[in-house]
Amino acid sequence: MLAKLTAKNQLTLPKAVTAAVGAAEYFDVQTCDGAIVLTPVRIQRGDALRAKLAGLDLTADDVGAAVAWARGRVAEAPGSYSSARTKKPHKAGKRKS
Repeated sequence: MLAKLTAKNQLTLPKAVTAAVGAAEYFDVQTCDGAIVLTPVRIQRGDALRAKLAGLDLTADDVGAAVAWARGRVAEAPGSYSSARTKKPHKAGKRKS
C-alpha cells in the first residue's frame, strides 16, 4: 500500500492499515534501518494524569493545602470568585515559610 507525504509533513494512513491494528489516536514513531516504524499507543486518561502529577513532584502537604484552599473557596459567597481572578496564581514549590 502507498501513502503520500504532504507538503506539511502529514501522512494519511490507509484504512486497511488502521483497521488491522485497531483504533488508535496516537502512534509512537521510530526509525529503524531507514524505515519509519509506527506503533499504536493507547493512552489512558488516568495514566496521562498520573504521569503529569508525578512530574509536578507534589508532596502530601501540597495536596492538603490545595484541598484546604478549595474547601475555603466553596464556603465563600458566589460573587467572590471574580476578585480571585485578578490575583497571581500560586506556584508549586515556591512556598513562604
